Amino acid sequence: MKSNNPKTAIVTGGGSGLGLAIAAAFTKKGIRTVIVGRDEKKLKQAQQTLGELCQIRALDLTNLAALPELVRSVAGELGSIDILVNNAGINQKKDFTEVTNEDFIDIINTNLVAVFALSREVVKQMLTQGSGSIINISSMAAQYGIPKVISYSASKSAIDGITRAMAVELSPKGIRVNAIAPGFIYSEMTDKALNSDPERKAKVFSRTPMGKMGQPADIAEAALFLAGDSAQFITGVVLPVDGGNSIGF
Repeated sequence: MKSNNPKTAIVTGGGSGLGLAIAAAFTKKGIRTVIVGRDEKKLKQAQQTLGELCQIRALDLTNLAALPELVRSVAGELGSIDILVNNAGINQKKDFTEVTNEDFIDIINTNLVAVFALSREVVKQMLTQGSGSIINISSMAAQYGIPKVISYSASKSAIDGITRAMAVELSPKGIRVNAIAPGFIYSEMTDKALNSDPERKAKVFSRTPMGKMGQPADIAEAALFLAGDSAQFITGVVLPVDGGNSIGF
């Protein structure tokens, strides 16, 4: 970051997993970071880990009517919103024919509609500043077909599309928009899931040229890069951080 003025970031789903890793990378670089999520207890635990540069906002992002006030409160208290990371998301593993309309709509509302609505409100603030960086979290489910995640795949494919559309419209106004597409990233949940399904585990590693899972810090470093001045001429990109999984054979 070239500026001496502290940057401000909002990271959704920042209480755990990739969101927490991204928030940790930001605070370590002196970026004031507001983490947003539904679980206030989890957010407070994360705040203790992240330190004084972290603030929390407990909010269900599908409560669209509450998003303008969220943005106003952050901008009013911290003076600017320089970075938005749309990380919060939900998934569901279910046979295609068993997915209900409600299942599909719930995932689209969380993974796509909330991203659009929050981004729109943040962009209004960024336009007054003439600058900003938005990072959406995509998925390998938008890179190739994965069975039993139809709703999630639809939402993440749409994320790639709105990333490019936003970049074309907003970049002339000083707002860069990019996405990160994580590959298979280590967590206790993914490790347990793969270990319980040897066939799936073998498939994951056989098509990942680096032959291993990534770490949350790998995604965090990519977010830090895309948010900063080193990426000042990068916009509209969907960056796979996947050990080569998306191009593996």
